Amino acid sequence: MLTTVKVAESIYYIGVNDRETYLFENLWPLDKGVSYNSYLINDDKVAVFDTVKNTKINEYVEKIQSLLQGKEVDYLVINHMEPDHSGAIKALKATYPNLQLVGNKKTFEILENFYGPIGSYLTVGEGDTLSLGSHELKFIMTPMVHWPETMMTYETINKILYSGDAFGGFGSLDGGVFDDEVNLEFYMDETRRYYSNIVGKYGAMVQKALKKVKDSGIEISIIAPTHGPVWRTAPGHIINYYDKWSRAETEEGVVIAYGSMYGNTQQMADLIARRLSDRGIKNIRIYDASKTHMSYIISDIWRFKGVILGSCAYNTGMFPTMEALVGKLENSQLKDRFLGIFGTASWSGGGVSNLNKFAEKMKWQQVGESVEALSSPKEPEFTKCREIADEMADLLLKERKPGTNAFSSTIY
Repeated sequence: MLTTVKVAESIYYIGVNDRETYLFENLWPLDKGVSYNSYLINDDKVAVFDTVKNTKINEYVEKIQSLLQGKEVDYLVINHMEPDHSGAIKALKATYPNLQLVGNKKTFEILENFYGPIGSYLTVGEGDTLSLGSHELKFIMTPMVHWPETMMTYETINKILYSGDAFGGFGSLDGGVFDDEVNLEFYMDETRRYYSNIVGKYGAMVQKALKKVKDSGIEISIIAPTHGPVWRTAPGHIINYYDKWSRAETEEGVVIAYGSMYGNTQQMADLIARRLSDRGIKNIRIYDASKTHMSYIISDIWRFKGVILGSCAYNTGMFPTMEALVGKLENSQLKDRFLGIFGTASWSGGGVSNLNKFAEKMKWQQVGESVEALSSPKEPEFTKCREIADEMADLLLKERKPGTNAFSSTIY
């Protein structure tokens, strides 16, 4: 049985789950799958919002046909053109030849670049409306959240915001579709991982989009994103977190990520972590960058204020998994972190020197002096590691707000 879920009167969730794909965008692990969310309004005119990945076309089209029982689809609203949401456009057009595609000018430029001319375009702009009968749609342009054509669509009767990728996250919808039906702790972790790795670079544009939605005066009862749960109980919850993430607001805590071939750099990481704990820092995350995918490390770096990076030397450069991590961090343009650096040189050096170059580019506040052991660390290097931990703890404790403690947490 192909399941559709009622969102409101005459409005249905028609999305699909993908538990087969291993890497989202061929980059990001999908240990718990992902959903491709699509929605349908069955009014005098029928509108569908976004489609699904091309591997799910048959299941998707069958859902729509089962729901409509011979009725035609009149409009396909394209909030986002990325192929995990546009992969069924041609199939839907073939099934419903009179279908009109609704998008902005940039939408159709990108559509034709991917799929060639399809035709039957209805071009909309900021504040334009479209009546389906008793339901009316209003269009809000939100470019670069996180592609140039992205927009959101607001349904005025039920006050539903179809938000595209904004407010979405990883994780298949395993039974529950709505925020009050699922384990929110899991989905918020996966939403932060999604945001930090995919959308986070465009934080300034997210802020503009949030301001535009707020200034429009619309009241939001439900947020319907293209990934993850539908927010019907607490839409303000996810809006608040997007606001915090896009402003790079952090929690007290430290992420220590390192690359180590034979355990010497790891030994320094463990010593730093122990010293941080002695100083009263409770939120400490240590990651071996060779074992943990960088998306999980970046998600926590987005969460916590303190970052301490370590690398052994490898072929006169940085250890490859650390090089990949700092390259992604540099590309993300994340601001305002405290940074410590450590590592081992072996016969060539290159790990710490390249981390120092990263520090110069990021302009984060550096704590302590970068420390590099020749091969295995000795007491002079251990002393400098403790100094990094002490200075990091001093800065974090100085920022601790009165009435809070190390267990206080405001950000998933």
